[in-house]
Amino acid sequence: MEKKILVEVSARHCHLSREHLDILFGKGYELTVKKELSQPGQFAAVEKVALVGPKRELPRVSILGPARKSTQVEVSLTDARSIGINAPIRESGDIKNSAPAKLVGPKAEVELSEGVIVAKRHIHITPDDAEVFGLKDKQIVAVKINTEERSSILDDVVIRVRDDFESAMHIDTDEGNAVGITGEQYGIIL
Repeated sequence: MEKKILVEVSARHCHLSREHLDILFGKGYELTVKKELSQPGQFAAVEKVALVGPKRELPRVSILGPARKSTQVEVSLTDARSIGINAPIRESGDIKNSAPAKLVGPKAEVELSEGVIVAKRHIHITPDDAEVFGLKDKQIVAVKINTEERSSILDDVVIRVRDDFESAMHIDTDEGNAVGITGEQYGIIL
């Protein structure tokens, strides 16, 4: 059986804690939904922040809501190098001893001592789909992505199984560009 999975390219973005949202936008501020995302309950907000590193800044970085327990910024390796930070490749949520940077909002700025990562490529998958595909949480797989001119196999893809997920693979813009993804794209879990 072919293990077909939707492949989504995730551009640079941040998840803000309630504390940092209050500092950057004002006490009690609520994000405005711009677009619902494929993962249930997640959305891209209208609001943006600037991400500042030692070399330069990336203006208008998207914020994904809702607010989270900890602030986390996800960038590509190209983004990290361009602003002068050494962001480690990590699973989402693993921010301990990750890269520092500054976030600038309309009301104030926040100096992050850690929190900037390059997200490890991963597959969000429902328990039912994981069972059908014979996959387990934290398993490492490879995914073949067939595009017109740059078909590739991406190794070191972590499986993340949860009830509140919709099944989809997430890669960053560097990876999406390297493979030549345009529009809707599917991959095959090997």
